[in-house]
Amino acid sequence: MVEGNGSYASQLRQELGLRNRQYAVGRPHVESYGSRPAIVYAPDGEQHGNFFDAAYAAIGARPEWLRRLSKIHTQGERSLPRHEAGRRWCELDSSSSSDALLMNVFCTPGVAESEKVRRALGVTGDEPPVFGWKARVPLRTGRVDRTEVDMRWGGLLVEAKLTETDFQTRSAAVVEAYRDFDEVFERDLLPRVELRKARRRAAVEFPEEFSQEWEAGEVSDRDIDESAEIANAYQAAIVAKGVAEQVVEPGYASYQLIRNVLAAYASRCSFCVVHDQRRPDLREAWFQVMAAVRCATLRVRCQVLTWQELAALLPRALREFLERKYGIVAVG
Repeated sequence: MVEGNGSYASQLRQELGLRNRQYAVGRPHVESYGSRPAIVYAPDGEQHGNFFDAAYAAIGARPEWLRRLSKIHTQGERSLPRHEAGRRWCELDSSSSSDALLMNVFCTPGVAESEKVRRALGVTGDEPPVFGWKARVPLRTGRVDRTEVDMRWGGLLVEAKLTETDFQTRSAAVVEAYRDFDEVFERDLLPRVELRKARRRAAVEFPEEFSQEWEAGEVSDRDIDESAEIANAYQAAIVAKGVAEQVVEPGYASYQLIRNVLAAYASRCSFCVVHDQRRPDLREAWFQVMAAVRCATLRVRCQVLTWQELAALLPRALREFLERKYGIVAVG
């Protein structure tokens, strides 16, 4: 299962990289470092290479949507060339961003108003889509978590996927800390994994950590001249801090799905996973989690849709954009 996930994701990343290398000609962009680079676009006046023009204009007209575009790319400084104007790269600049794809579709004027789209997703009411909705899923402690759902549209929560390898993993302690976990799920039916918790590391394995620890004075101040003695002293400090040999702790696969089903339950919403049809592994993972939902009424509020199925309901110009840039060809 894990191997399949990586293979499907890798193939899709490679295809998107090739498509966007052609699409980016004449548009401000850079390529990420590595053997399979991703294309990352920069804003260009009233346009942005990673966005459909009409969607980008609509985003600019709504401050709450525009803020979503400012999420800083977590690997930008390491994996990307510097922007010539000193601008920091953002996550939604990337050609492989599922959040950018989501906003390209649902920020385009006419899509949220389309009866066909609304019927397909079971959306009623006049509320506009909210991106990066803070679900505040209840915990057993009485507190709430601070994670986000990709989109809330009326009574619908949406998780968007494109090239991500999977739905992430978390330790059992984290997942089982949700207040409604046992009420919503049959835990024995959920996908389980074993997670590496911690391990004893060689003193010279991470030199940057070595220098930081040493400079912070957490190793003895003895005058040690030989590098071997320094390494031994650092190793002793690690042991003293209780860094254990490698251990394994129980965990759950598909954490994002589990959390979002809990969010849907707590907020009395439906929940839909939107993924690319070239990622059957993601659909299989979703069905496995769905099968563990105890309540039949909640289970029927769990949905799945492919970008290709959704594309068939969209305006022609947007369909052409999705086909050219993402290879998303409308079903039929």
